[in-house]
Amino acid sequence: MTYPTRILAEVCSWSLLVCRQGRTSCASMISNWKLLLSSESNKESERIFSRLARECCEDLFVDKRGLDDGDQKVIINIAGLRFETQLKTLDQFPETLLGDPQKRMDYFDPMRNEYFFDRNRPSFDGILYYYQSGGKIRRPANVPLDVFADEIIFYELGSEAMEQFREDEGFIKDTVIPLPTNDVYKQFWLLFEYPESSNAARGVALVSVFVIVISIIIFCMETLPEFRDESDPVPTFSDPFFFIETACISWFFFELFVRFAVCPSKREFFHNLMNMIDIISIIPYFVTVVTELATTPQESSGQNMSLAILRIIRLVRVFRIFKLSRHSKGLQILGQTLKASMRELGLLIFFLFIGVILFSSAIYFAEVDEPNTQFVSIPDGFWWAVVTMTTVGYGDMCPITMGGKMVGTLCAIAGVLTIALPVPVIVSNFNYFYHRETEAEDKTPFSDAVEQAMKGDSSTKQGSNTSLNKPNGIWQNDRKK
Repeated sequence: MTYPTRILAEVCSWSLLVCRQGRTSCASMISNWKLLLSSESNKESERIFSRLARECCEDLFVDKRGLDDGDQKVIINIAGLRFETQLKTLDQFPETLLGDPQKRMDYFDPMRNEYFFDRNRPSFDGILYYYQSGGKIRRPANVPLDVFADEIIFYELGSEAMEQFREDEGFIKDTVIPLPTNDVYKQFWLLFEYPESSNAARGVALVSVFVIVISIIIFCMETLPEFRDESDPVPTFSDPFFFIETACISWFFFELFVRFAVCPSKREFFHNLMNMIDIISIIPYFVTVVTELATTPQESSGQNMSLAILRIIRLVRVFRIFKLSRHSKGLQILGQTLKASMRELGLLIFFLFIGVILFSSAIYFAEVDEPNTQFVSIPDGFWWAVVTMTTVGYGDMCPITMGGKMVGTLCAIAGVLTIALPVPVIVSNFNYFYHRETEAEDKTPFSDAVEQAMKGDSSTKQGSNTSLNKPNGIWQNDRKK
């Protein structure tokens, strides 16, 4: 080490104490040392100066005259493009790379008085907006998805920013799938609830689908005249269809009982719509059995009201067809689409209601002087207006006069427009859920690239361990009882 360099090292140690007690003269000291270093060709002298710059804290290199704490400006150089912001803007998120003084000091250039990052320049507009907006992530339009996701990981914006980015870009939000804590219960829960978990679970799902189809076929065939006994509208224990129905109900009850016994949360079990459909689909069978056992042949005569109620209860069996949605992704997508389109469906019904009132009134007054007209009152025209606006056109009611035909023409045109307006929104919702489901099954090159980036950075960075490519859900043991 040369003599000037040794003296500089001693001065650095002394000045560090001075800088911690009073920092008014530190800036001038740094300027003089820079002049000294410019005259020295020794690389070790530059290393000592860089070490001093970092130890003396970053605020020595910014002009604080007339500024409060946090108002001083910071220059960030992104591959040659310089950005300028305030320290208090970055300090809002101390867990991130730019918000943590110790982390960002690794990229500080004391010679240029700036932070230098050799990263993607267009992406930093969105990164800086995250700090300026208080936590809102926005991807610049000219930046690819995988590039911006990699920048979120590098700057350590955290899992919340990544989830917000995924949601804004239309990716599937990861759902936590609860599992029982007991290992035996867990195996049975996966076996009966998640067909994709194993080959055995797929076999159970196939058996369940087969039984559901058989039950629906029996429900339809027993209404045929060849198999229907007019003298006894309600099937008895001697009916062959009753034995098949009993076998199907036995499987349904066994499946429902096992899932209820091993479910992670009994309360959540009854909040699930599919479980409620399973319960409703087996109730008519037990009501029929109880009625058959409790009613004698002498008492059964003349009980038309009881038979009517029993038939209505038995009609609930048709809801078994919705049990197929547990094993059909298509029915699940349809259900999600209808749920997301309730507002549009409500508008459609409201528009139809207005049209029915309007055109049924118009057709009544247009046909009121015609003696052979079928529109004898406004309520009688409701059915005609509904059939015409929905473009069904049964033809059971039709106008006779010229005025009535003109009203009918306007009613048909208005019905087409009324139905056509909300339909694109419903179709858009269906496309959204359909593409979400396909993206969950098929990995895209973007997802693979981001996953590799996440794996590469997870060992060196903290707070950015969220991947854009995850399975349909995260298995998690549920400790709820």
